[in-house]
Amino acid sequence: MTIRIRRLVRAATGSALVLLLAAGLSQQGASLARAESYVNIAGTGSTWSQNALDQWRKNVQANYGMTINYSGTGSSAGRRDFIDGSVDFAVSEIPFQTAPEDGSAPEVPRTGYAYMPIVAGGTSFMYNLKIGGKRVTNLRLSGDVITKMFTGAISKWNDPAIQADNPGLAMPDRAIVPVVRSDGSGSSAQFSLWMSKQYPSLWTAGMRSQFPTPANGKAQNGSLGVAGYVSQDYGEGAITYVEYSYALKSGFPVAKVLNAAGYYIEPTANSVAVALLKAGINSDLTQNLDGVYNNADPRTYPLSSYSYMIVPTEVAAGSIFTEAKGKTLGAFATYFLCEGQQQASALGYSPLPMNLVRAGSEVIKRIPGANTGGIDFNACNNPTFKAGESEADNQLAKTAPQPAACDKKGPDQCTTGTAGALTETPVTGTGGGGSSADGGSSTEGAATGGGGSADNATADTGGADASGAEAIYDANGNLVSGSSSVVGSAVSSPFTLPEDEWETPQYLMLAAVVLFALAILVPPLVSPRMRRSRGGGGSS
Repeated sequence: MTIRIRRLVRAATGSALVLLLAAGLSQQGASLARAESYVNIAGTGSTWSQNALDQWRKNVQANYGMTINYSGTGSSAGRRDFIDGSVDFAVSEIPFQTAPEDGSAPEVPRTGYAYMPIVAGGTSFMYNLKIGGKRVTNLRLSGDVITKMFTGAISKWNDPAIQADNPGLAMPDRAIVPVVRSDGSGSSAQFSLWMSKQYPSLWTAGMRSQFPTPANGKAQNGSLGVAGYVSQDYGEGAITYVEYSYALKSGFPVAKVLNAAGYYIEPTANSVAVALLKAGINSDLTQNLDGVYNNADPRTYPLSSYSYMIVPTEVAAGSIFTEAKGKTLGAFATYFLCEGQQQASALGYSPLPMNLVRAGSEVIKRIPGANTGGIDFNACNNPTFKAGESEADNQLAKTAPQPAACDKKGPDQCTTGTAGALTETPVTGTGGGGSSADGGSSTEGAATGGGGSADNATADTGGADASGAEAIYDANGNLVSGSSSVVGSAVSSPFTLPEDEWETPQYLMLAAVVLFALAILVPPLVSPRMRRSRGGGGSS
């Protein structure tokens, strides 16, 4: 009896260990198979939306074995790469140009394509300014003043027009250094389009992807380049246009911009969502922002817009794009239109509303090799809508707070900081002060984006913590590694891609775990019987 039990225990233990080892190898194989089931894809383009893309790429790599390679070369370069057929997708804030501003040939792709909105955001005005050695974090600017600053018509920070926007600040006698993009970019195009629509007598160049460098300005490559210049000590006095996310990451403030309702507003997720309620969506899903610029809602940030992924809708002869790549591209798009949007606010963007997610779902169906069923909206954990709501609803816009009284144009000026610099700026001018917390306009940025202290602000770290480790979130929005102190924490709900299902390797591993647990639990249970058996055998 004793020998038989020992043999059984040894056999169970040995089998469990063998199965556990086999399951481990099977799991390694499953991981490899999972990676192989998604063919690597690559894209280039926008730096405006790159911070969001980079986070999403890390998430799907860690959780689904997808490898999405992306290089932020600028929107213009991305469109060219797509035309050349050297990438699987491109990202741009503006569509292909039939009459490029440099006189080059029209931008005509060699294959069928579609525009897919990926994220919304605000083109912000990040700056580096001090008064009496104290960093300014609550600057306010009206649209005509911004236009004059970037055309050279206003060259000093103590210009009467800037002083009129900022009654609470004694503006310093310091030269303004406008920092612009040296590469072709969607940021330049969106900014210049806004100026051409709103201030045509001041800006006569129309929409420009290639922004002319003002005589008193500097030109830098990419969003990291312009943000990096402004955030350095030598950048004091500088101001640039860049996606809000970069100011958050750099720990620097952005200017509150005067809207059509007479309020100075920061480009938070809520203010962008409210503004884009007036966006016109064309039949090809590109945007018309005329209504956004003049939105009369006092919560509106006027320079709000969308960014787009350009995806192929056919497999052309000789193209590097295949249906296998389309499977990866469709799964990635499904992820960022639903789950990924939950991290948009924390990363400095604004998530897409239901109407654009539905439109994106239809685009996914057109990608060769992708899921022809599109998005399951019952499992789409996008924070802007709930199951059963109409497309006109947007949760962020519905819950957006009204601006504080001190954000209204007039003798008072809120002292609360913005973007990545939330420290307050003391009143030094003749006007009164106030807190944005009274209305929530500025403090909402703190809740959704985080950011560093203005007093300790440094150059852009690319989302890294003090040790250099970048923040990585899992599919549920939990921090996996790195620090969330710069990018901000993200909260989301579970979302499963169609391919993320349990198969034979997973069941084998579960069985091995159960057997291994039995192997640990069985010996203590049978040991008393073995002792009794030996004792009983001795007496007989």
